[in-house]
Amino acid sequence: MTYQEEFITFMVRSGVLTFGDFTTKSGRKTPYFINTGNYKTGAQAARLGDYYAACIQENLPDGVDCLFGPAYKGIPLAVTAAASLYRNYGRDLPYCFNRKEAKDHGEGGGMVGYKPQNGDRVVIVEDVVTAGTAVRETIELFRQVADVKFAALLVSVDRMERGSGEKTTIQELREEYGIAVYPIVTVGQVMDFLHNREIDGKVYIDDAMKARMEDYLAQYGGK
Repeated sequence: MTYQEEFITFMVRSGVLTFGDFTTKSGRKTPYFINTGNYKTGAQAARLGDYYAACIQENLPDGVDCLFGPAYKGIPLAVTAAASLYRNYGRDLPYCFNRKEAKDHGEGGGMVGYKPQNGDRVVIVEDVVTAGTAVRETIELFRQVADVKFAALLVSVDRMERGSGEKTTIQELREEYGIAVYPIVTVGQVMDFLHNREIDGKVYIDDAMKARMEDYLAQYGGK
């Protein structure tokens, strides 16, 4: 299997990718849900870092100075991705993340870890981008920190959904900020791989679920 196919299987087994009836934060009724808060063991964190690292190595083999994880979910993602890049590929990249509230004692400031410098090429490591709010906040935050270039945004899954207009959120981010976006997998890849395929004796996407997912994307997917 490719690392993308392994990652889809890993999400299902971890209870992160589930199917049924859900309501997103924006009020959309969706037949599938991705909850990265269900990763909770050391083994899962290590494997998750391996998938992010594989995606970074494939799409950004060089030209990266720092990994940034937006608080809170992005923090462990950036840390485990950095550890895996070093362990698997010998790339020792610094990482940093933000505090939700700036610290006014000790060393102070709103950033923890590496202190980004002017000209640094930064990769934002996120879980799932829906409206793109956290990414936009990150870009605004860095304007107070250093004059960096955002080399890319990495996400675990591209839901392929519209943002505020007719385009997907990821397309909007690409156009607004000129930032490259690399998902480990897309919802399209999830459908293709899991359709009528058994994982531990269970089919998660049968014909009926595939039709529901296709209907959802027809309604909310980007043009």
